[in-house]
This record gives sequence, C-alpha cells and structure tokens, in this order.
Amino acid sequence: MNSTQRCRLLAGAALCVLAGVSLARDEGMWLLTSPPRTILKDRYGFEPSAAWLEHMQKAAVRFSTGGSGSIISSDGLVMTNHHVGSDVLAQLSTKSRDLLETGFYARTRGEELRCPDLELNVLWQIKDVTAEVNAGAKDGMSTADAGAARQRAIADIAKKAQDETKLKCEVVTLYQGARYHLYCYKRYTDVRLVFAPEQAIAFFGGDTDNFEFPRFNLDMCFFRIYEDGLPLQPEHFLSWSSGSKEGDLALVLGHPGSTERLYTSDHLRFLRDTLIPERLRQIWRSEVRAQIFMGRNAENQRLGNEDLLGVANGRKAFMGELAGLHDPAVMGGKAAAEAKLREAVRANPEWNKHWGDGWELVAKAEHDRLAWFRRWFVFERGLRSDLIGHARDIVRHAEETGKPNAERLRDFRDSSLPSLYTQLMSPAPVHEALEVYRVEGALSFMAEMLGAEDPAVLAALGGKSPKARADELVLGTTLKDPAARKKLVEGGSAALAESKDPMIAFWKLVDKESRELRARHEREVEAAEQAGYAKIAAAKFAAEGENTYPDATFTLRLAFGPIKGYSENAKEVPPYTDFAGLYERYQDRKGQVGFELPERWVRGKGRLDLTTPFNFVCGADIIGGNSGSPVVNTKGEVIGLIFDGNIHSLVGAFQYDATLNRAVAVDSRAIIEALRKLYDAGPLVDEMQGKSR
Repeated sequence: MNSTQRCRLLAGAALCVLAGVSLARDEGMWLLTSPPRTILKDRYGFEPSAAWLEHMQKAAVRFSTGGSGSIISSDGLVMTNHHVGSDVLAQLSTKSRDLLETGFYARTRGEELRCPDLELNVLWQIKDVTAEVNAGAKDGMSTADAGAARQRAIADIAKKAQDETKLKCEVVTLYQGARYHLYCYKRYTDVRLVFAPEQAIAFFGGDTDNFEFPRFNLDMCFFRIYEDGLPLQPEHFLSWSSGSKEGDLALVLGHPGSTERLYTSDHLRFLRDTLIPERLRQIWRSEVRAQIFMGRNAENQRLGNEDLLGVANGRKAFMGELAGLHDPAVMGGKAAAEAKLREAVRANPEWNKHWGDGWELVAKAEHDRLAWFRRWFVFERGLRSDLIGHARDIVRHAEETGKPNAERLRDFRDSSLPSLYTQLMSPAPVHEALEVYRVEGALSFMAEMLGAEDPAVLAALGGKSPKARADELVLGTTLKDPAARKKLVEGGSAALAESKDPMIAFWKLVDKESRELRARHEREVEAAEQAGYAKIAAAKFAAEGENTYPDATFTLRLAFGPIKGYSENAKEVPPYTDFAGLYERYQDRKGQVGFELPERWVRGKGRLDLTTPFNFVCGADIIGGNSGSPVVNTKGEVIGLIFDGNIHSLVGAFQYDATLNRAVAVDSRAIIEALRKLYDAGPLVDEMQGKSR
C-alpha cells in the first residue's frame, strides 16, 4: 500500500466514526458537520435540520480571551460570561473606576466602551482537507519529516483559503491527527462593552463554591459587535425563550478547549506523573505570590485580581483532573479498552501492518521527552508576562516574516498575523507594578527549576537578583507604549538591531534555546503523536464503526443533555436554584470572603420574585472553553448561559460520567429578572427579547 492509498484508507476509516461504541448517555462534544442525529432522535425525539445547525453555527461566537458566546439580537448584541469578559473589564478599569467592583451599563450606544484588543470569531465555512494535508507525507519519511510536510501543507491551505475568502482561516487537527478540517471565520475587532454586573454577584461564593452546586451566580456579560462603525446586522442570532423545566433537553453550542479522551494509557501516565504535577506546582507558587502582591495595598488588590482568580481556578481544575487520573477505575477502564482494540489489530494482519505500531509511537514520544521536559516547560510555559510576550513576538516577527509562509512558526503565518497584530498594537494599559511582579515571578521560577548557576539562568538574570532584573526590564522598556511596539514591528530586523530596549535584549538572550526546545517538541513529540494517533484512530474507526466525536480543540461543538439533578452523598441535588436560595446562602455565610453581595442586591431583595430560577444543571458534556456558551431548547431559543461544571465534571477531560457530570448555567429567567428589576436595564431586555431595535 503506497502513501496515497494509506491516506485514503485513513481518511475513509475516519468517516466511520465509532457508531458501534456504547457511549455514556448524553456523552460527547460533537462536530456540527457530524451531529449525533440518531442519538438525539431516539432519546429525545429531536432531529436537528441542516438549517437549524447552520443557524446555531453562525450565531455562536468564539472569544479571543478563551471562552464562548452567542449573538442574541438583530443589532449584534453578544452574550457571554462575566469571567470571560473580566480581562476586558480589568483593561477598561482605572484606579478611580473599577468596573469589576461596580459593574457597568451603557444606557445609550454612545456610552458603550470599545474593547482594546478583544477579537470575536464566528465560524462561517467548514471543509474537510484531510487528503490535502496528508498528501505531502510520503512513504519512507520519518515521523518528524512527515509532520513537517503536513505543517507546510496546513500553512498553504490556510493562506490560500484566507486569500480567497478574506476570512480568518485555520486548519484544525481532529482525532489527534486522523482528520483535518479547514475552518474559516468572520473576524470582528470592533467590540464594545454593553453590560456587566458586579463581580461579587457574578462570582458569588468565590473559590469556595467554584465547581460546586448548588450555585447562585449571575455570571453574564454583554458586548456589541460593530462593523464599519455601526452595530452589526447579523444574518443569524438567537431568540429568547420563556424558560425551561426539569427534564427538558438542553443543547449547548460552544468552543470546548481541550480534552484527552482519546489519549493512550502511556500518554495519560505522562500527564498524571509529570505534566499535571509540574503545572500544579507552578500554580500553587503563583497563587501564593499573587496573594502577597495583592496584600500590599488597595491598588495591587485591584490589579492582581484577574491573576489570582485565574490561578485559583486552574488549581482547582488541575487537582480535579489529577484526582481522576489517580482513580484506578479511570486508568483501568482506559487500559482495558486499549487492550481490546490492540488485540483486534493484532488479529488482523493488514491492520497490524499499517496501524499496529501506533501505540509505540506515542509511548516513545512521551518517554523520550522526559529527558528535556523541564527545560521545555520553563521556556514555553514559565517565561510569561504581557511585556515578555510582546518582546518575544516582536523579535520573532522580524525573523519569521522574512521566511516563506509555509516555513514560519505557526504563530507568524499569514493566516495568524491579523490576530497577532491586534494583540501587539493593543492600547490596553500596562501596569508597571503588576508587570514587575509577573516578570520577577517568571525569572524566579526559571532559577528554581533549572538552578541558579544554569547558563540560561545566568544570562537571563544578567548578574542581578530576579527582583532587580525585573525592575530593570519593566521600568526601562519602551514596550509599554503601543506606538513603540508598532515602530519596532514595522522596522523589522534593522530596527531590532538598533534597539537598546532592555526587554528586547532580554528576549534575544533566551530566544535561541526557546526556539530549539519548541522545534524539538514539534519534531519529536507533536509529529510522533499525530502519526501514532492517526493510526490508532483508523484502527478504532475500522473496528468499532461510526458515530463518535473528536477530542475538544477550542472549536465549535454541540453538547446536549436533560435538565436533571443528581445524587451526592446520599442526598438528592435538585436541578434548579432560585433567588430565595441566594439570600439564604448570603445569610448563612455572611461576612465570609466570597459571599459578599453588592449593595443593590441587598437593598433590592424586595423587588425580586424570589421564586425565579437562578442557576440550573444539565447533562451536557462540557469542558473549559465552553464558558459563555448559550444553552438553547430544540427551537434554538436561549434558556440559559453555561458558566461552570460541577466538581464531578473535572475528570471530564478524560471521561464522561452521566450519573454525576453536570454543566452549570445561569437561567434565562434570572437574567431578565435581574436586568429589569435591579439594574433598570429595560431597553437591554427589550432588545434581547426582540421587542425593540
């Protein structure tokens, strides 16, 4: 079998996606091009039409801040979570006007605040390009060379599509390398803040209640897309519902970030024993440092808020994942399923010839990377701050854009440059105190991980302590000014050669090793994993039939499940909470951190119908990245807004448990009740409900 025939076999097998497999009820983050039609029809009597799916696709929004959203009015109003929009709220805040504390409502279009660097994407076109991507991978190539050939093809496909469509185009790897899809997005960068409640009610319960249920959170935020200076007049937007009830089918359209359900046992062991523990150590360290920084004064408290919330959320999420991987039932189930498939492959000489070594390719990649993992982790995951990121991108931009498009790092291909420029030229303020704290933390982490006498550490510190070096870099750099960044980007290599900027000079010191480690990871790990997983997926498709979903890739997916409670510690957890429950929890935990209520909620209790449903849970299969996803009924009407999963969903990166996994959402009725009665936002509600323009 030659390489072309093998590619066709792989692609053909990939069309048969696991239909014979017994999936857990309501499991799956499904492609809209391959929805679970039979499951939805047989279980719920719902048959999504092509028109329904297209409408959902083109009303869904992906946020550059890492979440999801939806267009919900004929004037481009976009709904997402408060915690998805909180980065923007922090950017738009000042010492005297903290939008996270006070909230915000633009009563007129003229009062809407333009976001400094927020980008929203709406998926417009999808095409299977598996054959084109694999065409360059020839017989006899090493996995590294075959991987490089695929990357060149991906770059060419995306550039050609972008030139032809004028859309933002990216090639998405599915099933860890068995399929490749071209996704083309409408890209919007004129986005303005319309409404956000106070963080105290959006994140009521704080870290204590995070990933728990019952919950009482108004975790919502509204933006508006503008096009050519006017509110977007979208072709597709979601309408509002009158509510939901227990047992109703809830459908979630969003962009789950990443899952590892198709990973081999060896790959999961690497996550369990190496990657996640290292990440947790970094997070615990960062969480303590953030608390120290914030404790110094009130302004630091404001500036460090987003960093602390981010690392605290990550700590809880990774601890949940690690707990799942420490569960023998999880790892044992994976091993048993893997052994069954491998036996089927060994029993078929043709399958074994072409796919039998897939597991060994993955296992070798995970084993071999252990020798240099720590250095890769420091350079690729540890050296982080806004200014360090700007310096890295400016230095690499000068070198990469001088190469042919297909030979560049993927961040600097023509298809990626518009988004890169949005970030590099952002007018968002850079706060020196916050950046000094971040840079000092990055340098300290580097020294702790590699040793204070490591040559790279000595070069990065330049003979100074981490704190003194951070002061020198942050206080001395011009990169805090977007005009200075723009000048260096436009000046290219000549401008960098003349630059005396200390942050640019710093990154030049570490860039060589950082590039080498990144290239090694792409060559020895990513390429080997994709080659191995393509074989495993093809074997799985051939052995088990159709109807499964790929792991999450921060691309648009459909999840579903009934609005339904669950049993925990011998107690029944009802699916809905209400406003009355909010005030009960407030009284029970009054005075404790995270359980403060904004004054308008304390004063306005009597104006609310306390029986109004507030939050609910459903069986939809979600993961990080789904935050801000709309929850709709079978008519496509909004019934809720995803903002979290329960504690049992944290193992969802590896498996779905229908008995306990639940997605947590804000009820659509709570949104309306709060906007009308507490925030005096009647015009906004009218727009959402289609009563006015």
